[in-house]
Amino acid sequence: MNSTLKIIGLLALSFFIFLGIVVLVFFLYLKISLPSISKLKNYNPQQANLIVDSQDRVVGYLGEVRRIYVPINKIPPHVIKAFLAAEDANFYKHKGIDFISLLRALLKNLAAGKIVQGGSTITQQVVKSLLLSPERTFSRKIKEIFLAWQIEKHLTKDEILNIYLNHIYFGEGAYGVESASLTYFGKHVWELSIPEAAVLAGLPASPVRYSPLNNSTLALERRNYVLRRMAEVGFITENQLKHYLQTLLIVNPKNVNIPAYAGYFLDIVKDELNSILLKERLQQGGLRIKLTMDVNWQRVGYIYLVNKLKQLYSKGNPPEIAAVCVDNRDGGVRFLLGGKDYLSSTYNRAVLGKRQPGSAFKPFIWAQALETGVVSPDVVIPDEPITLPGADAGQDWSPGNYDGKFLGPVSLRQGLAQSRNTVSVRLALMLGSDRLADLVRKMEFKFPMPLNLSIALGTYELTPLELTTAFTIFPTLGNKLKPRFIEAVYDQIYAGRLIYQNQPESRPVFSPQTMSIMNDFLQEVVRSGTGRCALALGIPVGAKTGTTQEFRDAWFVGFTADFTCGVWVGYDKGATLGKGETGGKIACPLWLSLMQATNHQPKPLPVYMPPTEIAPDSTGIETKEPN
Repeated sequence: MNSTLKIIGLLALSFFIFLGIVVLVFFLYLKISLPSISKLKNYNPQQANLIVDSQDRVVGYLGEVRRIYVPINKIPPHVIKAFLAAEDANFYKHKGIDFISLLRALLKNLAAGKIVQGGSTITQQVVKSLLLSPERTFSRKIKEIFLAWQIEKHLTKDEILNIYLNHIYFGEGAYGVESASLTYFGKHVWELSIPEAAVLAGLPASPVRYSPLNNSTLALERRNYVLRRMAEVGFITENQLKHYLQTLLIVNPKNVNIPAYAGYFLDIVKDELNSILLKERLQQGGLRIKLTMDVNWQRVGYIYLVNKLKQLYSKGNPPEIAAVCVDNRDGGVRFLLGGKDYLSSTYNRAVLGKRQPGSAFKPFIWAQALETGVVSPDVVIPDEPITLPGADAGQDWSPGNYDGKFLGPVSLRQGLAQSRNTVSVRLALMLGSDRLADLVRKMEFKFPMPLNLSIALGTYELTPLELTTAFTIFPTLGNKLKPRFIEAVYDQIYAGRLIYQNQPESRPVFSPQTMSIMNDFLQEVVRSGTGRCALALGIPVGAKTGTTQEFRDAWFVGFTADFTCGVWVGYDKGATLGKGETGGKIACPLWLSLMQATNHQPKPLPVYMPPTEIAPDSTGIETKEPN
């Protein structure tokens, strides 16, 4: 009997030793195979780059992951409590594992014969999201438990909760509570009400099922469940619960992707960002990129332009359109459109589409003739037939006017207002090749050399952006502005450090005296010439129309004291817009609709004021300031 007991004892001891060895090996295996939690100690998630306009209004986000990191101290207590009530009410009490919840889930899983309920704490969910694969197996669950214990030893509760709230997925492409708040409610997380916080807290369990944008009924039921849980655990009172349960579920979804109306603008910005920042820094995200865009003007102007284009071509296939608006103060591009439909064609006609400007180029011929003293402002030029040697040897060139008529002697003002071709050619002839080449050089036009006299009729190609920025010489009294699309870049989305500042640039090209004269001439284009439709804007405007041969292109470039805007209309393959479809008839109404999409101050256009003469002092000696 004793020997039998000894044998049983030895067998039991051997079994426990074996079991201990198995457990030890298993723990060693876990220690070796489990991923490191070091990435959680230095949590730096991939984020989106926030794009804001010139007034810091959200335009959209750039990046592979739409996440906006906010530290936990910027997340209000009631938002945190909503998530604790929904996901882990004992979060601040347990050590990473809530055994009661785990046991309840285990019993349900055993009864079902498979994993149907997780019972995971917030710490375990952090492990699952950042350290382990998503499959639902018992071995992964064991790893999850061990890692949760490890995390609780090395991170504070607030650090764990900070990771959770910034990392989890909320549906609609939104990661993290701040991105979700903007996506569903159009507000920051610190602006959420308690019912709104409850909506977000209910999403992680099933982002698609409980999305208020997909199923408002289920979303409301889930919100109310979270509110009841908040009352059960003492986060809100019963009276508050009754009030909040009666609150309507109102979403204010923000299109946090880049909207189509801003697509052409943002394509330019992406290219510019790649030239000023490292690719890895852009991919990591978390930058705040401030544009020169006026997002309200960009959105409303796009709607106005497209609707006006459809109205003008209600019985046919609408042509393409490109438009640019520049702030005369600093060259900031406030509006840019590169086509009528970004989703159908991303080809940016505003910056890539080189087309002949036609008569819209004439102001530069007039300005150069005045600047160089070839003509005086009050000179009279004959609007009469003219024949010159053509570009091809042995062939003559006899430019005519659009209306086929000749007005005889006309003033420079009238010649520009009525867009007389023969006057422009005569001015170019008087300037000569050297002065024309000088004009091209100082305006930085990239025209092939040598030039011919057809430059007077706008036969050399420019993009809408090039032509519009060239027109900034008029409202600035002689300074050509460099167009800017990015204002600044900050290294963090909120309260970040400035890492890039785009300074305004301009170059003096013409004298203020010449530009003052030209502003008067270009206002006459609107008062009595081909740009009369711009009078409807109700404030002083200088402008020029342009139409190319066979009505292939229609242009209108106009400026107020504050903005210079250009509009081009045409077909990509150069088909005719139709007989009589001129810049004044087609492009000017579109320009007007674009300008009516924002507010304008009724300021007069700049006028050059010569320095006042210094009066002699009482001694009769003229007093001058020292050099």
